[in-house]
Amino acid sequence: MKQNLTIAGLLIAILAVAYYTSSSTIEIAATTTGLAAVWLTAKEKIWTWPISLINVACFFYMFLDVKLYADMTLQVFFFILSIYGWIIWMTKRGEAAVRPTRVWNVKLAAMLGGFIVIFTTVWGLVLDVYTDASIPYLDAFIATLSLTAQFLLSYKILQNWYFWIIVDVLSIGMYFYKELYTTSFLYVIFLGIAIMGLVDWKREYARTAAASVTQDEVNHYAG
Repeated sequence: MKQNLTIAGLLIAILAVAYYTSSSTIEIAATTTGLAAVWLTAKEKIWTWPISLINVACFFYMFLDVKLYADMTLQVFFFILSIYGWIIWMTKRGEAAVRPTRVWNVKLAAMLGGFIVIFTTVWGLVLDVYTDASIPYLDAFIATLSLTAQFLLSYKILQNWYFWIIVDVLSIGMYFYKELYTTSFLYVIFLGIAIMGLVDWKREYARTAAASVTQDEVNHYAG
């Protein structure tokens, strides 16, 4: 009940900001579905994925309209990763509703670090040279971090939340600069939810890890 009241309160706050800033219909649709998707993700609910598909379609159109082409292109990747994440979360879940949380290893961290540097540089250069993008390199950096975070989220890897926190902080400023005030406010909320998601997922991971160790001990002594 308390959680339902919280999400309802956040939704009302977003709609209030949208009203007072005269936000477009597509921005309102994008922000409200985005709020629902991120909230459900933090709570590890499988419904996050179908709502995410609607959300990325709305954001695609909105970013096209304001010439944030990296963010626009990002939605295509998000759409694909959302379908993939939906499938991944439904596998290897045993009796649980969704797949257990995992953590990354050093090899994956190094690969993603290299990907971020190279992809941001190339993407930013392309946007700067071949498009009329408003802020090409920042747009490309945020988009690349978001893509990395979404990849980790699709695989239900805990570290996705650290990337989302950085993305949220940067996005608050960028969207405010582009006068997307409702979207900027949404990312303030996203930041809070990302912190909550990190705490909740850490707790769930620790509980699952402890249960796994206990079961291994039982199997050892039983054997």
